Amino acid sequence: MAVDLTHASMQLLPELRVQRVPKRLTVRLGDGLVARTDRPVLVFEPMRIVPSYAVPVADLQVSLEPGPTGPPPEFRPIGFGDGGPPLLDPSVPFAVHTAEGEPVRLRLGERVGDGFRFTDPDVADLVCLDFDHFDWWEEDEPIMGHPRDPFHRIDVRRSSRRVRISHAGTVLAESSRPRVLFEAAFPLARYYLPVEDVAVELRSSSHLTTCAYKGRATHYDVDVGDATLTAISWSYEEPLDDARDVRGMVSFYQERLDLELDGEPVPRVRTPWSD
Repeated sequence: MAVDLTHASMQLLPELRVQRVPKRLTVRLGDGLVARTDRPVLVFEPMRIVPSYAVPVADLQVSLEPGPTGPPPEFRPIGFGDGGPPLLDPSVPFAVHTAEGEPVRLRLGERVGDGFRFTDPDVADLVCLDFDHFDWWEEDEPIMGHPRDPFHRIDVRRSSRRVRISHAGTVLAESSRPRVLFEAAFPLARYYLPVEDVAVELRSSSHLTTCAYKGRATHYDVDVGDATLTAISWSYEEPLDDARDVRGMVSFYQERLDLELDGEPVPRVRTPWSD
């Protein structure tokens, strides 16, 4: 019987999942060294869709002390696509844990960062670290956002499909020269359009996001009649290597807009960015 890989991966979500990676990992807190290890482990806590890095206790260069207990998990009642399980998406802070263990604090002088030690004997020798509290390098390359999942990738392809994006009958953009970005098992293709094919004024938004695979995104507000669509579109002006083919192009949150491909309407799919 054939196995649907997306379904199979969803079946593992309630488990504590680990992946050992053959990279040299350097972790700093300000100018101080927290850890340098050739034995890092990617850890996915139950119901989390992005990993955290864990390092062996023996490779830490700082002291550990008890840390504060975080809030209980509140699973978001939205998944990817129609009817996926409630998840802990990347916006849920590190302090929320779904695995058994104890919070710890890593101290380097006056500076501190948070971590977590698991009770599971297979990973009890590791400390999982809050990505946002530290600075990170894989080999000699800095990484951003969160650790990359080795089973996650993006592909960008040129297309001649006619893409039309509108809101309440007002066309926001229309192009027959999009670049289509496909990202792992994400249920939506993202359509990046030349800025010349955008029919409305894009006003810089204060909303900023960071993607571990694409880089830091600049968001834009759009006025349609008396309404303002806040942070409805974005671009990558200085993308990471995997997204260099969409540099300076504009994409829209199609889950909140009307999308047509070659004249045919595309049903909206619910995602964490639908609201």
